[in-house]
Amino acid sequence: MTNFEDFIEVKGARVHNLKNIDVTIPREKLVVITGLSGSGKSSLAFDTIYAEGQRRYIETFSAYARQFLGNLERPDVDKIDGLSPVIAIEQKTTSKSPRSTVGTITEIYDFLRLLFARAADAYSYNTGDKMVSYSDEQIKDLILESFDGKRINILSPIIRSRKGHYRELFEQIAKQGFVKVRTDGEIVDIEKGMKLDRYKTHDIEIVIDRLKIDNSQDNNKRLMESINTAMYHGDNVLMIIDQDSNEPRYFSRNLMCPSSGISYPNPEPNNFSFNSPKGACQKCNGIGELYVVNENKLVPDDNLSINSGALSPHGPAKKSWIFKQFDTIAKRFNFSLDDPYKSIPDEAKHVILYGGKDKFTVESKLLGVARNYDIDFEGVANFIENQYKSNSTSLVRWAKEYMDKVKCPECNGSRLKKESLYFKVDGKSIADLVNMDIVELSEWLKDIHKRLSDKQLKISEEIIKEIRSRVQFLLDVGLTYLSLNRSSKSLSGGEAQRIRLATQIGSQLVGVLYILDEPSIGLHQRDNEKLINSLISLRDVGNSVIVVEHDKDMIERADHVIDIGPFAGKHGGAIISQCTPTDLLKEHTLTAAYLNGEKEIEVPKQRRKGNGKKLVLKGCTGNNLKNVDVEFPLGKMIGVTGVSGSGKSTLINETLYPILNAHYFNGVKKPMPYKSIKGLEHIDKVIDINQSPIGRTPRSNPATYTGTFSEIRSLFSKIPEAMIRGYKPGRFSFNVKGGRCETCQGGGLRVIEMNFLPDVYVECETCQGKRFNRETLEIRYKGKSISDVLNMTIEEAVTFFEHIPKIHRKLKTIKDVGLGYITLGQQSTTLSGGEAQRIKLATELSKRDTGNTFYILDEPTTGLHFEDINVLMKVLNKLADKGNTVLIIEHNLDVIKTVDYIIDIGYEGGKGGGEIVAKGTPEKIIKDKKSHTAKFLIKELN
Repeated sequence: MTNFEDFIEVKGARVHNLKNIDVTIPREKLVVITGLSGSGKSSLAFDTIYAEGQRRYIETFSAYARQFLGNLERPDVDKIDGLSPVIAIEQKTTSKSPRSTVGTITEIYDFLRLLFARAADAYSYNTGDKMVSYSDEQIKDLILESFDGKRINILSPIIRSRKGHYRELFEQIAKQGFVKVRTDGEIVDIEKGMKLDRYKTHDIEIVIDRLKIDNSQDNNKRLMESINTAMYHGDNVLMIIDQDSNEPRYFSRNLMCPSSGISYPNPEPNNFSFNSPKGACQKCNGIGELYVVNENKLVPDDNLSINSGALSPHGPAKKSWIFKQFDTIAKRFNFSLDDPYKSIPDEAKHVILYGGKDKFTVESKLLGVARNYDIDFEGVANFIENQYKSNSTSLVRWAKEYMDKVKCPECNGSRLKKESLYFKVDGKSIADLVNMDIVELSEWLKDIHKRLSDKQLKISEEIIKEIRSRVQFLLDVGLTYLSLNRSSKSLSGGEAQRIRLATQIGSQLVGVLYILDEPSIGLHQRDNEKLINSLISLRDVGNSVIVVEHDKDMIERADHVIDIGPFAGKHGGAIISQCTPTDLLKEHTLTAAYLNGEKEIEVPKQRRKGNGKKLVLKGCTGNNLKNVDVEFPLGKMIGVTGVSGSGKSTLINETLYPILNAHYFNGVKKPMPYKSIKGLEHIDKVIDINQSPIGRTPRSNPATYTGTFSEIRSLFSKIPEAMIRGYKPGRFSFNVKGGRCETCQGGGLRVIEMNFLPDVYVECETCQGKRFNRETLEIRYKGKSISDVLNMTIEEAVTFFEHIPKIHRKLKTIKDVGLGYITLGQQSTTLSGGEAQRIKLATELSKRDTGNTFYILDEPTTGLHFEDINVLMKVLNKLADKGNTVLIIEHNLDVIKTVDYIIDIGYEGGKGGGEIVAKGTPEKIIKDKKSHTAKFLIKELN
């Protein structure tokens, strides 16, 4: 019998393609699960072990609580013993909200808010003076000391620099028994104060008391009462005026500038939160960015007239209300709608774009009659802004075409109110700290205690300790280049996963089972070491760590390796070896063969020369790029390398791809700033193949995504029996009424709601899971119904449709990228990221290429085993051999050593990156002493 303290025991796991497997996993060890893509690694780690751990945890809740917690099915497994509480750290878990940042995910920002609320000094945004606050007793003593023997007025400021006549306010003040007010620097009776000009800005203070200061007891008592009354009416601020000099002086219970009198509320953590109305900049609502109308997009060509379509959103002249308004504006400003837009008077342009109201009269010289006209126009730019604020997705999308995303001018992208930015610790505002990269922040924190006052240090000691430890965990997982202000939606899957890992290490839990999904994604070999050490430290404090991984270094440093296979899909799902990394080298598995050198991804005998043409991109300055000029030689396979955060994605995904996409396909994504690009005429299209899912619903599958299903339905509709019955291709779709089973609406499964238990999915009793009705299934091609075809693997379908070229070609390319094991109708939600990317690749490969296509792949080796990478590289080499250009952003050395040309970006990540370190063939790169990539590539090439 297994000891539960030492092992997790899984018996009879049958989830997805797992073949009733039994496995014993040692606890408090670093365990790597490896194997081909699609062999069943995630099915074991996430869909069996993690799913069961989650389900057991939720079963401890009451039935009432469970009904709010979504569906948690019992995985198909006989039993799991020795299970600890489970935490999964996957790649798809970060929030896509623009309000989520690295600082908020790691909770460092929460501690910074607390630090600034409790220990920061406040400064006036008017004068830069340090703000002060007093108790009533201190105020009394200061007045006695400063104005001894002088006559003073005590006032309550109630209005500061605002327009209005304030008649109701004065009436209210009079009812409370006050007789005098000070308006715009002059003390007057309330009746006189009521005659203010409503269109001018005013300062108003109530005169509370007028007295001579001496140190008598009665005077002290009266002064204290007047201070209380003044504070009550002046919202904790009072003003003293020396009657001789007429100079004002302010005192406040809140923080206040002693010379200008502006006051801030006493700080609390919410004042520094961009997700709270108390702290968020009011112009951008705490987002830090705004969409503003770009006049150049409204009038792309000012040589055109308004009638011929100068105003892009409205097009050429038509009989509509808007053109009648333009006509009226033209009469008012004496121009014609057929005049070029650039010759229209500036005042008229302003009314056209930003609106206005006007009444005017025009006399007709012919008829001698005067006509009255009325302009009441909101303006084209204002109209577009209003559409952007509407609830209609299509209108918002339309409005965005004429707008640019810009940094908020009010808060300069800091997301916070002006007052919040004038609280400082060691001369730094909270915005200064969140814009530092993690290395800079760590340096600032190192000896901060030496620069704080004793009082600040006492208050902030614990807070700084918490911030330091969390920042250190981010350094440990290799995220040195990020800043806390970085939006979480701009993070890659690997970065997001490592941030969650850092947060978990920071939580210091013990006795937990952590399951990670390829944490090495997006990591340069240099940073991989840090990651492995972080996982080892997680293990050493008493946790069990299971990692689904293909990385060679990770496998070699593990305590225990479980190899699943032997192949993928229905040919996988078995445990083919479980042992230490050293023993694995003696096994006869595909993984062992690549680790012990029996098999390898070969370095090409000679590199491609290319076609002699090139794309030249100059002056790239997006994010951290330092005015980079880069050449992409065409007709080659190009590898873009560099440490994490060096600027690879900014250069390729954010600058180059949007330029090419806009040029060939009118893509709307705006590229990051650049000066020029040359050589676009040498290629005819760009294709970006990323790892986003091919569909988000169970109804989407490889057959529908690749377009094969349309061809298959068309084929079935041409079978004589179908033609006799009048069946069209739609009859063979499980998404359309007519041919599908209506009991399950083509889903093949029925959902039975179980209230507080998870919903149960059962096979539809009408169609037995076949998705179609009896009449549709009677139509057969080569003895197979449409349902049988959907259940075929790609391998079987390739043979089955070999005489139908259109279908055969598409299926053959899916098989060629190593996905022969998936079924035609497999739900797209069950495909891994690597599988989804290869289906996209196959879809593009099945199209007729011209030999001048530019392919961009971002880390295509994610989720791929050594053998899968071998298959993938053969496919990509075929593309490059035909003259196409294949550009790969990659860290995997097996890929980098096979490319023809490398562009290495660095030297470091974040602010230390953004430069081209080296470029040329792999053989040339390894001679570069400064390149981090070269140090690791040298071992592979030798």
